[in-house]
Amino acid sequence: MAEEHFETVGDDWDVEERALATLGELGLGHIGLDRTVGELSGGESVLLRLAALLLRRPDVLLLDEPTNNLDLYARRRLHAAVASWPGVMVVVSHDRELLELVDQIADLRSGELAWYGGNFSAYEEALAVEQEAAERMVRVAEADLRKQKKELADAHVKLARRKRYGQKMWDTKREPKVVMGERKRQAQVAAGKHRIMHEEKLAEAKERLDEAAEAVRDDDEIRVDLPYTAVPAGRTVLTLRDLELAYGARVEGGCDLHGPERIALIGRNGAGKTTLLRTIAGELEPVAGEATAHVPLRFLPQRIDVLDGELSVAENVARFAPDATNNRIRARLARFLFRGAKADQKAATLSGGERFRAALAALMLAEPAPQLLMLDEPTNNLDLASVRQLTTALESYEGALIVASHDLPFLESIGITRWLLLEEGELKEITPEAVGFPA
Repeated sequence: MAEEHFETVGDDWDVEERALATLGELGLGHIGLDRTVGELSGGESVLLRLAALLLRRPDVLLLDEPTNNLDLYARRRLHAAVASWPGVMVVVSHDRELLELVDQIADLRSGELAWYGGNFSAYEEALAVEQEAAERMVRVAEADLRKQKKELADAHVKLARRKRYGQKMWDTKREPKVVMGERKRQAQVAAGKHRIMHEEKLAEAKERLDEAAEAVRDDDEIRVDLPYTAVPAGRTVLTLRDLELAYGARVEGGCDLHGPERIALIGRNGAGKTTLLRTIAGELEPVAGEATAHVPLRFLPQRIDVLDGELSVAENVARFAPDATNNRIRARLARFLFRGAKADQKAATLSGGERFRAALAALMLAEPAPQLLMLDEPTNNLDLASVRQLTTALESYEGALIVASHDLPFLESIGITRWLLLEEGELKEITPEAVGFPA
């Protein structure tokens, strides 16, 4: 190589070897350096962009929701890359596994940033302590407010008594008029000061209560009774027989779902998980074989397109439960945190988390009640509060559940009973240990 070429390359004379090594670490060793980006999958493109950043050796690496839309295998590669990064890294993420690898967490809430030392587990513990203290302060402030209200009421009673006594003295003229007039003036001044003092104390107590209440997080949980979703343990809910799907995946032999089983459907992006769910839901015709649901089912796709954006939340739910009264719909929606005017808000104006919650409400409150519920990557693009709300909502669901997801902490939190892996066109059952969980 000519000398001027060495000057151009500088310290990056080994860039090709480093590039190949970095691609290998991220599971992209099969990708040649001469391939175009357009030939890569979405997950491969994300990892490729990370590889490019790593090769630049920046002083500070910024990652914005890097695991969104990555499958389980790609996530693990990215987690490993983050864990081994020697420099400064700032990550914006709702991925709990990724957040376990950080040294500090900055919580942005209501325009204010709060810092917590340690990883996500340490953050949750610190937050729990904070919230316990905040709720205790609310109770103290509420007690003080009740005390100030009582003292103000007592003060009004005392002042009324004094006023009646003064009027009696005036009426009986037991003292000279000048003396009684001066006493009346002084009493009025004292009463005014007394009343103002108690009113100020009451206002201060209200302010302390408001401040204490603001410190308590308003991440309400969804608590709703869904008894009609219950399925007996021995009942066959779903039958798959020699199923061949539209894009090549297949279920050889048979696979049955019984009773209130909770199934996690995992596999690489592009393996056919969404195609399988859409086939079970009746949105796609199988190439061959049988996919038969024996109970009412509902399917929530990744796009959350079950809502009509021009209709209100209540009107959307009414589409799925046409025989339910307006009062019943609103009462049930309140349990999904859509209270009052929120239930009248158009679906198109909702935030991402609200839109997901409205779609979940529409499906879970549908009539007939779904006894098989299928969710496709439900935690994608959800913040942590929304994920917790989804988890608590699913705790109330008593039917069979199939969830396609790469979010292992979420899958663990909802009580998965069976793990199905769709790989290389085949659906097979695997053990929790194979996924990374103890049996």
